[in-house]
Amino acid sequence: MLLNHVAGLLTDPEKEWLSVRREHTSVLRVYFSHVLILAAVPVVAAYLGTTRVGWQVVAREIHRLTPESAQPMAIASYITLLLGVFFMGQLIHWMTRTYHAKADLGMCVALAAHAATPLFLIGATLAYPVLWLNMLLGLPALGYSVFLLYTGVPVMTGIPKERGFLFASAVLAVGLVMMVGILAATVILWSAGVGPVVTG
Repeated sequence: MLLNHVAGLLTDPEKEWLSVRREHTSVLRVYFSHVLILAAVPVVAAYLGTTRVGWQVVAREIHRLTPESAQPMAIASYITLLLGVFFMGQLIHWMTRTYHAKADLGMCVALAAHAATPLFLIGATLAYPVLWLNMLLGLPALGYSVFLLYTGVPVMTGIPKERGFLFASAVLAVGLVMMVGILAATVILWSAGVGPVVTG
């Protein structure tokens, strides 16, 4: 069923994590029922926001990206989100050996995907690209994603909460490093001339 865990993760995460674990899902099922849909939310919103709505810098004229330059960036962003969820799932699966946890790759990818749900959903605000507003709404979503990770790890991997805390902290640290790496790669590509074309 499509997006069948979204409401539960937002209202009663501990109960919903148990439901996710009972499914014994596969990587493909997680992607087709959850990731492929939700990862498109921030991408489509950002594309529309930057090409149709635009943004202002210090109350000057409105700037927009040309659709021709925004389209490849949107596609690259979508692929990056899809790969990011899979690599985080692979990382969690690899770390299960260290923590003597019991979770197959499908469950680990499900953990990564469902923990990222608030970030995918809040991506809809990118349709109105105002930095302070996006940050104001994005930070609580980031905090809730971290909360979902910490509550989900013990349930999905079958380890005690104390060890789950250390496990989740390690996953979070690697996730932050990965995010910094993606941002650095973006800056390098933009400085090399592969970047957006802005119109005033």
